[in-house]
Amino acid sequence: MAIIITDECINCGACEPECPNTAIYEGAEDWRFQDGTQLTGDVVLPNGKAVNAEAFQTPVSDEFYFIVPDKCTECKGFHDEPQCAAVCPVDCCIPDEDHVESETTLLGKQRFMHGTD
Repeated sequence: MAIIITDECINCGACEPECPNTAIYEGAEDWRFQDGTQLTGDVVLPNGKAVNAEAFQTPVSDEFYFIVPDKCTECKGFHDEPQCAAVCPVDCCIPDEDHVESETTLLGKQRFMHGTD
């Protein structure tokens, strides 16, 4: 499953540079699927959603750092554990029960975003 940042976030920013998928953004920041990935132009994500990787998307949160579920792989393919959770000083990076995915799915998403699929 993806990781979510709870409203207990203190906006320290420790998590953002740790994400190998560039799935973490500061609150109210527009984001793109192409950020930190090999994705460009119109693509169909592994979950079937059609997007333009270069188009700016609406922030998930206006108040605190957020993780884009469609880009989060729990660091599968890069690290043994989610790096955001490992560095968070207030333990607000937790599994997102609304976005449950198998390890196979997470690894497939990682390969898709980084051009190894």
